[in-house]
Parts: sequence; C-alpha cells; structure tokens
Amino acid sequence: MTDVPEAPHTGDAQRAHAPHRMDPSGAGQHAVNERLRARGPAVPVTLPGEVEAYAVTGHAELREFLTDPRVAKHARHFTALQEGRVPEGWPLAVFATVEGMTTADGADHRRLRGLVSKAFTVRRVESLRPRVAELAASLLDALPRAADADATVDLREHFAYPLPMGVISELLGVEPALRDRLHHLSGVLVSTSSEPAEVIAANREIVQVLAQVVAARRAAPGDDLTSALVAARETDGDRLSETELVGTLLLMIVAGHETTLNLITNAVRALCAHPAQLALVRGGSASWDDVVEETLRYDSPVSYFPFRYPTADLAVGGTVIPAGTPVLAGYSSAGRDPRTYGEDAAVFDVTRADKRHLSLGHGPHFCLGAPLARMEAAIALEALFARHPDLGLAVPEGELTPLPSFVGNSTRTLPVRLGG
Repeated sequence: MTDVPEAPHTGDAQRAHAPHRMDPSGAGQHAVNERLRARGPAVPVTLPGEVEAYAVTGHAELREFLTDPRVAKHARHFTALQEGRVPEGWPLAVFATVEGMTTADGADHRRLRGLVSKAFTVRRVESLRPRVAELAASLLDALPRAADADATVDLREHFAYPLPMGVISELLGVEPALRDRLHHLSGVLVSTSSEPAEVIAANREIVQVLAQVVAARRAAPGDDLTSALVAARETDGDRLSETELVGTLLLMIVAGHETTLNLITNAVRALCAHPAQLALVRGGSASWDDVVEETLRYDSPVSYFPFRYPTADLAVGGTVIPAGTPVLAGYSSAGRDPRTYGEDAAVFDVTRADKRHLSLGHGPHFCLGAPLARMEAAIALEALFARHPDLGLAVPEGELTPLPSFVGNSTRTLPVRLGG
C-alpha cells in the first residue's frame, strides 16, 4: 500500500464502474462477495443513507490494510460525518460514534484495551471453561422442552444465543433480567435494515440500560469486569470517562455475544449441510477446534465490518481510497478469496491445512474475546452433537432467511430436528 496523491488512470478506471450499493437485507452475501472480488480487492460501495464508502474484499489486501499506520478508527477522520453529510438515525452510526476501544486510536486505544484485556487473559478464559460447559449442558437439558411435536426447535434462539449471552453477561455482571432486552437492542443497532427512528430509540435505551448496570455494580461491586472498570474510573478518573465506560460495555455486549451466536449458528448449519464433514470429526480425523476455525474462514460471523478511515489517499490493490472515506473490512469475502485458498476456497473442509483467516480481526484491533469465542463455540458444538447425534436441518438450507444486515452474517433462525 502506498500514498498516491495523483493517479489519473486509476481514477478514470474507478469512475468507469458505479459503486456497488450494499444491500441492507443481507441477502446472498457470498454471491455478492464473488461479484465484488471480481471487480478488485478494494471497490467503491454505497451505504444506506447514500454514504459513499469502500470495501476491501481481498485477503492479502485486507490483512495489510488492517495494520497500515495510515488507517484510523476514530470518527474524527470520517469526512462525511464531520461535514454533517450523514443522516440522523443512520443505521451504521453506532460503529462510528460510540466511544470505546474499537473506535479509538493510538494511546487512547492502548489505554482502553489495557483496562479490558485483564478479563481476557489465557488464564482467565481457561478458568471459564467449566462454567461454559455447565451453561451448555443446562441449555441442552431444556432444548427438548422448547421443541414442537415433531422435535423441531429454533437452535439459534434456544442454544446459540443464550450460551454466549449468558457468558458475557456473567463476565460483565449483567443481571439476567436485562439480557434479552440488551440482545434485542443490540440487534437493532447492528442491523443495516433498521429504520432511523428505531436506531435513535435503541441507542438511547441501550445507553440507559447499561447505565443501570454501571449503577448496580457501583453500589454493589462484584468479581466482574464492570466493577473493575468502575473502580478504575473512580480510582483514576483520567483513565476512563463515564462515556467511555458505557461505550466499552456496549461494544462488549454486542461483540461478546453476536459474533459467537453467529459462529455457532453457522457451524451447525455447515455441519448439517455437509454430513461427511461431521463424520470426519466424529471419526477423529478433525477436531471441534478445526470445525470452529474452518467455519470462521468459510462463513465468517461478521461479513463487512465498519469502519476504518485512511488518513491520506491510499492505494489498495491498485484502487485509490480517498482520505476520510469510511472503509468496510470484508471478512466473509476475504475468507473465500481463491488467491489465498485456491480453487476450493468456497468448499467447507474441516481437514483443510490452511485455515488462517481474518474473521476475528488482525493487528492492533484483533478481537480481545477471540479465545473465549473459540472456546465457547467448540464446547457448544461438541456438547450439542454428543447429545443429539442425529440432529439435522428442519428446512432446506436455501430456505433459511439471512440476518437483515451486511455486517452480521448468519440466519434469523436455525430450525433443526433433534432426532434421537
């Protein structure tokens, strides 16, 4: 990647192709990815609200882009936002405007990440393993009671969602009574199909709910991350503002369960659609960890993640992205890039030797919760198929409705038959 202040031939080539209009419905994401990769590893796109942006779709180019020091995360670099050209109630606003470590740069990012990282050390995550297994077993005990007469149940709602939501809530000290509401509100905020009024109302309410969590932990501290963050703020107020505290909780609630929810859903869907791959795992030719990594590559739980902003005109794969333009990180596209994975890039193969991927990020903003997400998914999948070895999709895979978003990548529901 190089600075290219003047590139007339590149500009002419870009103008010859109209920007791709991102579909808020999230329909056919992998087919869209193929079309975008055919146009190049970085392509102009139009976001909801007629906001101009770019998407980086190639694996090698995205990997380099994510570590380029001329690429920022803070919205002060988002030209259209700073100039007032982004509409009120914009469905992607939360990814740009919330104050927290995922929207911070430099020293601010290191400060905020350092405060949170203590909750995600290898030792702390490993200590959660028995509790994750206990929660998974409890949910599986209840699963048959949620099924209808022919043993069909929405696995997303009754297993893939409550497991990671329960884990992150316990880690943060969120009361059980607030969890479903937080899940609903985070769903509105990450959906690219939400109406402006919905976004404004959801953003206002989720901040209020999280302020309740902070107040509860301030009044009665516990062995949880929120209590630790409150203590850090009150011990050294310069280290963490109240806005950053609530923003950090918001980001952790969303990222801490939505990603793992989609990962578990996508893995079960892939295994049910590819029974020979499931047989390889049961036969010992691959592990549940292999399933998790291949799912992350093959069907990333996050498709196009907002936002990064070049601080100077930047050439990515021969395309110049102007300074201040919001850029989507195309994780699901990069995961099936044939230039990296070969002709079988679109094949689900748990024995694949090269399972490297970017689905949990790369560089300074690599997902802090990655070890926890991986552990949760592996435990969930092993426990699920041990309890229900004949589990299968209750409808053809092609009839599953996608999430209404090009940010999240999964399905609204996952109806399965539990079998014997």
